Amino acid sequence: MNFHRSVLSNGLRVITVPMPSFESSTVLVMVGAGSRYENKKNSGISHFLEHMAFKGTKKRPSAIEISGLIDGIGGEFNAFTSKESTGYYIKSSANHIELCMDVLSDMLRNSLLDPIEINKEKGVILEEINLYEDTPSRKIGDIYESLLYKDTPMGWDIAGDKEVIKAIKRQDFLDYMASLYSADKIAVVIAGGIDSPKVESLADKYFGSMKKFDTLKYPKVVERQKKPELLIKKKTTEQAHIAIGVRAVSTDHPDRYPLSILATILGGGMSSRLFHEVREKRGLAYYVRSSVEHYQDCGNFSSVAGVDPKRVEEALEVIIEQYRGISSSKQPVSDVELKKAKEFTKGHLVLELEDSRSVAGFFASQELLEKRVDTPEEVLEKIGKVTIDEVQSVAKKYLINGSLNLAAIGNFPNGQKFGKLLKL
Repeated sequence: MNFHRSVLSNGLRVITVPMPSFESSTVLVMVGAGSRYENKKNSGISHFLEHMAFKGTKKRPSAIEISGLIDGIGGEFNAFTSKESTGYYIKSSANHIELCMDVLSDMLRNSLLDPIEINKEKGVILEEINLYEDTPSRKIGDIYESLLYKDTPMGWDIAGDKEVIKAIKRQDFLDYMASLYSADKIAVVIAGGIDSPKVESLADKYFGSMKKFDTLKYPKVVERQKKPELLIKKKTTEQAHIAIGVRAVSTDHPDRYPLSILATILGGGMSSRLFHEVREKRGLAYYVRSSVEHYQDCGNFSSVAGVDPKRVEEALEVIIEQYRGISSSKQPVSDVELKKAKEFTKGHLVLELEDSRSVAGFFASQELLEKRVDTPEEVLEKIGKVTIDEVQSVAKKYLINGSLNLAAIGNFPNGQKFGKLLKL
């Protein structure tokens, strides 16, 4: 998959990814600004701003005008916020690229941030927070990272703190954007049935006059874990939810791809070790899976599961036993497992990148958050080069005694009965 990268005079980066067989295209604007840049007084503002961008601009004063315009071309538009970035995108027929750029640049540069709309949207945000609170299978990941990163921006929920959300005012949004939304922290990626030179010219037209300025830096993660750690969120549920894992590595670390394969072997599909041992063999959980999360200066590995509350200890024992077996080489990775895990990982990437929205996100994330941009073919090659020795090495390196972390959501009076299990 070929792409072209250019940098406008203001430092804004433009990436075009022609996909000749596509009649559609996605214009994605991603900003290097997420919840890890927040503080106690504006926790949740990155996500809140994402909502407000669609509520009206000077040119299009209401949300209905913006949504009506995109609906009128049969397009779809949305936004997303992570701990390190925020993205805004429109996907439409390829002949509407200029309109998409016009709307997106207008949203970033001329949002009204009407106090009336801000107050109305507070209710929406609060209900979104309630939704996550009532969906433990989604919330468990937040609890796990809260355990790892404690009372720091990296440990806070992206959606924010309810009391802070209630207090946010228009000036808070303006101050936040003035501290982070610099042109050189923005990447515009256009993927699909496009003509690169024409699209690059349009990007310069609509984004070339954005200002560049010095931006806020995020506080780096400091990791000093010396013993296993535990965090229980007490909640009455029919199903207990657990996340157990270890600290891992940043996006540019050489262990990244071996860790990805390790996660796949342990919990990456219906034939993975954990799925077989936890669900199929013992019927302990409905879902169980493993994954790795990478950030610019840290990362984490975890296995999550939804478990019968009466059998949580048994499920934990099984998961830990699988960790122990692979890290000690008592249950070493086989040639068959390695081949299957690599093909599973590569296949999922290929399937994901059949959509121009996913392709745009693939390139934008690398451009903003990593040291270099790899094509999908280069990533597939790196996955293909992972060896059994590398997988065994990272298992031994990271799945070690004293490093385990357990987060749980359920009606547990305390975590004492779990603490004794957290040893490899």
